[in-house]
Amino acid sequence: MTSGLVGRMNDFLWRPVDVAALAAFRIIFGTLMCFASVRFLLSGWIEDFFVEPRFFFKYSFAPWVQPLPPWGMYALYLGMAVLALLVALGLFYRVAIVGFMLAFSYAELIDVTNYLNHYYLVVLLAFLLCFLPLHRAWSLDARRNPKLLVTTFPAWYGYVLRIQVGIVYFFAGMAKAQPDWLLHAQPLSIWLSSRIDLPVIGPILGQRWAWYAFSWAGFLFDTTIVLFLSWRRTRLPAYLVVLAFHTMTRVLFPIGMFPFIMTSSALIFFSPSWPRRVALWLTHRLPAAWRPRTLPTRLEAHGIPAAPSRWARRLLPLAAAYGALQLVMPLRTHLYGGNVLWHEQGMRFSWRVMVREKNGAITYIVHSPQANRTWHISPRRYLTQAQEREMSSQPDMILQLGKFIAHEYRQQGFADVEVRVDAWVSLNGRPGQRLIDPNANLDKLVDTLKPAWWILPAPTSKPPSLNPVS
Repeated sequence: MTSGLVGRMNDFLWRPVDVAALAAFRIIFGTLMCFASVRFLLSGWIEDFFVEPRFFFKYSFAPWVQPLPPWGMYALYLGMAVLALLVALGLFYRVAIVGFMLAFSYAELIDVTNYLNHYYLVVLLAFLLCFLPLHRAWSLDARRNPKLLVTTFPAWYGYVLRIQVGIVYFFAGMAKAQPDWLLHAQPLSIWLSSRIDLPVIGPILGQRWAWYAFSWAGFLFDTTIVLFLSWRRTRLPAYLVVLAFHTMTRVLFPIGMFPFIMTSSALIFFSPSWPRRVALWLTHRLPAAWRPRTLPTRLEAHGIPAAPSRWARRLLPLAAAYGALQLVMPLRTHLYGGNVLWHEQGMRFSWRVMVREKNGAITYIVHSPQANRTWHISPRRYLTQAQEREMSSQPDMILQLGKFIAHEYRQQGFADVEVRVDAWVSLNGRPGQRLIDPNANLDKLVDTLKPAWWILPAPTSKPPSLNPVS
């Protein structure tokens, strides 16, 4: 029975399906990334993120990453735009997608303050595309070399992308299954009440019922949308909900390319032949004189693909291991206990999307016992305003800057310097509370994967209940 089940599973995963959906995904992804790279260049963000800062926060697994000179960063993003366009065109695809993935990953590793969930998703999707031969249809590579051209892909190519997108939605929903979000409508009540100046919907956003409606709608959307997208009968209405949901979030919140990435990625749940169906539907609505002389008699691309190569056979277990890793990464936060929204250990790479509002006030206290001198240091001496806003509520970043300050004072001749921090943080509208043990000498601490004793317990009080805005 086991061998029969394994055989049926193997046949299911390797069965040939139309290339159209995956080819369209490659085109849309490359086009979006080209647009995003050009947008980054034209918005002046290279100066803001890579030129103006004096200090860059490092990831513990990549402390050696440094920014290029200004001209190098401009060249990097221009190169990313070109590589993304080549991905969309399917021209020199293998080189283009690997180059784009490496360049984008490098840019995101320069400074932790630039971390966004959708940037992480872009890296993962680009990584997957490095292994999937999506240039073998609807591409200039296939036009240049007809031997590359295929009409079908193994079904599991699409499933690995579906799993990746589904994981994002599922864990984003699970992160909302907590009292602040569901019982107190926080932090949405803070954010929505600040948008009452919007035309038409503004007055609604200031009402208590709207805060709870948006909170529960967000929770239910994230936790169920993958199921509805996966079922053929509900797929189209579910996708219309996806469009409406992400359009609303784009209007209400400054979250960049995230809505565009998610709405385009959700198309991977449709039939492998959906682009052909859309093209046929549009063709029939053209004036008769503009229609092609011949129309396809069937929508599906059929065929028996060549026997998978040894390399292709190895990809499937690697894809399974990748999926398992993506499931484990968000769960690691539970090893730390406590409130992850407060201590932040395991927060990154876990798809906790827009579930907390934190504000902090930070002062570093530098003391030299030998010189009997004490200095009170504002982070603004080292950071931009955007960096300070991100750092002020994230313990590992507070620790990094504290160590840098200690290093700087030692270079000035204060060998016995001690650095402590007075860090007060508000979580989801609560009164400020100490985040870091004020007696901990940051210079002597080591940031490890273990629970950090120097992070004080999270507040246990309920978040405030805001009054409706009239």
